[in-house]
Amino acid sequence: MKKQPHYPVELHWSAEDEGWVATFPDLPGCSAWGATEAEALAESHDAAAAWLKACKDAGNPIPAPSPLADEADYSGRFVMRIPKRLHADLAKSAKRQGVSLNQYVLYLLTARAAASGEVRA
Repeated sequence: MKKQPHYPVELHWSAEDEGWVATFPDLPGCSAWGATEAEALAESHDAAAAWLKACKDAGNPIPAPSPLADEADYSGRFVMRIPKRLHADLAKSAKRQGVSLNQYVLYLLTARAAASGEVRA
């Protein structure tokens, strides 16, 4: 039996569905639900298998999995232009906190991302 290719899966909390949803960026419309992240991930395996089978049965081309991103592919640096007023406000807040502007903005981004569950802190 041919092994199923490994497709990247994304997990996110859905307030509307009151649970975790697993989606596959490479498989449009393919998703699975679970009360926990683990349940959604476990269900996602069956959902992907069913999606791929339906695609094959319909004679549609099966997309190749996109390569997984590796942290080594990222430098940890990006440049962003912001309004002068925001730059000044952030710099003043950083100074009040006794940290560099970079450290302060990193703290704000990390706190927001962690609170939303979008990325690992």
